[in-house]
Amino acid sequence: MIVTMTDFGVQGPYLAQMKAVLAHLAPGVSVLDLFTDAPAFNPRSSAYLLAAYAPDFPAGSVFLCVVDPGVGTERGALAVRAQGRWFVGPDNGLLLPTAKRDPAAQAWRIAWRPERLSATFHGRDLFAPVAARLACGDSPPGPEVEIPALVGADWPEDLAEVVYVDVYGNAMTGLRAATLPKHGELHVDGQRLRYARTFADAPRGGAFWYENANGLVEIAVNQGRADRALSLAPGTPVRPVASA
Repeated sequence: MIVTMTDFGVQGPYLAQMKAVLAHLAPGVSVLDLFTDAPAFNPRSSAYLLAAYAPDFPAGSVFLCVVDPGVGTERGALAVRAQGRWFVGPDNGLLLPTAKRDPAAQAWRIAWRPERLSATFHGRDLFAPVAARLACGDSPPGPEVEIPALVGADWPEDLAEVVYVDVYGNAMTGLRAATLPKHGELHVDGQRLRYARTFADAPRGGAFWYENANGLVEIAVNQGRADRALSLAPGTPVRPVASA
């Protein structure tokens, strides 16, 4: 299957235009949308989401990842093979946390260029055709490059900030819950949040942190919106603190 991750949203023509290329070049291959609302213009936050959610998908899946504020500039284009899956997108750090979590990961610089390459829509013109061809079994169209040479190779293993706010107002962070003790606290916006296993373990209206279904530290308010209650948005810093 091909899995998209973009900051396009579902309104407007962009996602459909990209999917039309996939349907033409990889007919019969399933296409699923993982995130259409990745943090806009923010490949760093999006990168830690991708690393947490990609392992849910079968080996052999191809991820078409477009959070690309540098589109049309000299930024590079990549195909990465990590954890048995393909990832296609810009060389702006978006693919790096995923690659760094697999010691056997490989990366290729996309050297191929289509006859039609707009200055502002490489998702349709460059990344979608490459993703479709990888899904059909083709090889990466360019030379291999070392992972440490790519943008984002120096980013931390976990990101201590909010990376995504969902429809309920819950705020995912770039921290893997396995790195925090369950008795620890999370400090955010001047408040100290304690761990709860699930929503019902907190009082109604109470804020807490928990391990979400994909292993990330997430901040929530039981039957409320954590983003509004705590002024949270992508980029808001958080600080884990072990309890005394």
